[in-house]
Amino acid sequence: MNSFTIKWNGFQLELGKKTCIMGILNTTPDSFSDGGKYLNRDAAVSHGLQLVQDGADILDIGGESSRPFSEPVSAMEEMERVIPVIEKLASRIKVPISIDTTKAEVANEALKAGASIINDISAFNIDPEMAGIAAAHNVPVILMHMKGKPKTMQVNPHYDDLMQEIIDFLFQRAEFAEKAGIKKEYIILDPGIGFGKTVEHNLMLIKNLKQIHDMGFPVLMGPSRKSFVQKILSDINKKEITAASVETGQATLAAVAACVMNGAHIVRVHDVAAVKPLIQIIDAILNV
Repeated sequence: MNSFTIKWNGFQLELGKKTCIMGILNTTPDSFSDGGKYLNRDAAVSHGLQLVQDGADILDIGGESSRPFSEPVSAMEEMERVIPVIEKLASRIKVPISIDTTKAEVANEALKAGASIINDISAFNIDPEMAGIAAAHNVPVILMHMKGKPKTMQVNPHYDDLMQEIIDFLFQRAEFAEKAGIKKEYIILDPGIGFGKTVEHNLMLIKNLKQIHDMGFPVLMGPSRKSFVQKILSDINKKEITAASVETGQATLAAVAACVMNGAHIVRVHDVAAVKPLIQIIDAILNV
């Protein structure tokens, strides 16, 4: 397992011997798993505090759903959802907050409000000005592979060579980030489970994750409650399994375990309390 140390603005992440847990806080009405649950600011802040108490090393806050076929929202609406929550949480927690957005304007205001990482599912493709914002604030960035956009990404995604196409894309976006002034040691790569990929693509990605790991950057994986998990369980058990099903939460643990065993440094999850002991045991095995 490659190890990395990221130091910035009073924060430090040690990635390697200890797998980092990123807790998901969606302040949206339509996210696939928890849409509407934390749209209320007080509920969002309370949940954010609980995720940190449960063991989150990073808190990832987003105000626009990126589920398949979702509609984009305006920067103003996105900021109204996330900025007050970030402001309240930043003064009360000691872990870094990442802003999950594709809009430079939103990222800039979020960083001013207390966020300290940019998580861009488009890897700066939707808004190229995002790279300059990250460089100006001197913060780490998460660059994710996505085929198309959320509204269209799951319409018959096709690859001639899945792993090589993802690797080529991520290398190209990392190079773009560096040229914009972002330090190489601040770049984290996410191959994008569920973003423009079939069930088989997602399974192949997890199975061959070492190829992403070998690129020489920290790797983030987000398999939590994704539709590929639901589809596999639904097909096997001959009944409908949804994002909210107990089985989906249990199966997520298996997906997370496989990701960590194959080289993920950070896992992005909804249920931090359930994932933490799983991670601790896997880390102990990997560190023997």
